[in-house]
Amino acid sequence: MSDKHHEPAACNTREDVRHEIDRLDKALVELMAERWQYVHRMSEIKTSPQEANVPSRVQEVIDNIVTQANAKNFPPELAEAIWRKFIDFAIEYEKERIANRQA
Repeated sequence: MSDKHHEPAACNTREDVRHEIDRLDKALVELMAERWQYVHRMSEIKTSPQEANVPSRVQEVIDNIVTQANAKNFPPELAEAIWRKFIDFAIEYEKERIANRQA
């Protein structure tokens, strides 16, 4: 299969579908890695480990993700689960980095 992008309906073989999934996975990892750089920067800006978890901000992000998922016919429960995992990991990362900086 060529490097050309194929819409799902244009994929006629498992290999076609797998190629597109691999292409998208690569793009998703690149985007998540970029997002992670902002998490890292936030850990440098915040001054207290308690600042790492802001429930109102977490809910705002989740609400935005669920809205976007619904608009794209993506299962909102899946989107929320993915983002909650990412956010939980980021909160712990920020807490640890801030605490280590203070030590």
